[in-house]
Amino acid sequence: MSLESDVIVDRRRIRRKLTFWRVAAVLVAILAVVAVGAALSPAGKGALTTTGSIARIKIDGLIRSNSDRIEALERLEKSSHAAVIVHINSPGGTTAGSEELYTALMRLKAKKPMVVVVEGLAASGGYIAALASDHIIAQQSSLVGSIGVLFQYPNVSELMKTVGVKVEEVKSSPLKAAPNGFEPTSPEARAALESLVRDSYAWFRDLVKTRRTMDEAQLGVVADGRVFTGRQAVGLKLIDELGDEKTAVAWLESEKKVKSGLPIRDFKLAPQFGDLTFLRAAATITLDALGLGAVARQLEQSGVERLGLDGMLALWAPGSAR
Repeated sequence: MSLESDVIVDRRRIRRKLTFWRVAAVLVAILAVVAVGAALSPAGKGALTTTGSIARIKIDGLIRSNSDRIEALERLEKSSHAAVIVHINSPGGTTAGSEELYTALMRLKAKKPMVVVVEGLAASGGYIAALASDHIIAQQSSLVGSIGVLFQYPNVSELMKTVGVKVEEVKSSPLKAAPNGFEPTSPEARAALESLVRDSYAWFRDLVKTRRTMDEAQLGVVADGRVFTGRQAVGLKLIDELGDEKTAVAWLESEKKVKSGLPIRDFKLAPQFGDLTFLRAAATITLDALGLGAVARQLEQSGVERLGLDGMLALWAPGSAR
């Protein structure tokens, strides 16, 4: 074997060893992150003591049914936190998921003093969640309300005619799986959907009326699907006070007799490492170590969550006023 061949073989051997130790180092780092997170996670079994503190929880983004969040709230009920501040920044989501969250927060409020702080938005299902609190605080420019329900579905029947595609189906009754989006919605199917929307809307209105102690005239002003700024919402009885987290702490101390000066600790509602961000980062490092940089870039770009919301919605977005 020539000297040049020996050099090439040695280089390959060194490269393999280097790659092995890089991957080993990444795996050790992952295990270390897991161990530290398990010890420090506020929602985990090994959480630090929380005696004499106020828990801060956050409701962000679209609201759907979430058993992990409900279990976390049940753990919070049994914790030693003296009170809870709920930060909400959500346009809503499904009516079922919003009702589930509202019910869980009501159970929590029965065990611990609780106050809601609206950050940027508490609309539709986000406002349903806020209604669990006896005191709602919002910033002056926050958006609150959007009391209403909608059912949306795409109808591609005209497009299918254009491309010459037809869906054949056999069903037990005319209203089974209606509407399906593949044909014009029949009057009967539309009437059935309108009945669902009206019933859910009546439930939402009654909830606002009861929790915010409004009469029918007051309710009629706010329950047309609009959102209101925090400044407007105070006068309309949708919220109780303008302010921020410090305002919430002051209310807990004055109205609920929570001890002054308690520290505020974050309490995670998501599962421990639920977003797997650290795993994505570790995987990216590993792929780079293996020379698969292009794959790593694609992995980084895949972090955008894609949500599908099925069923009745209590959701606000610009252009949607129900």
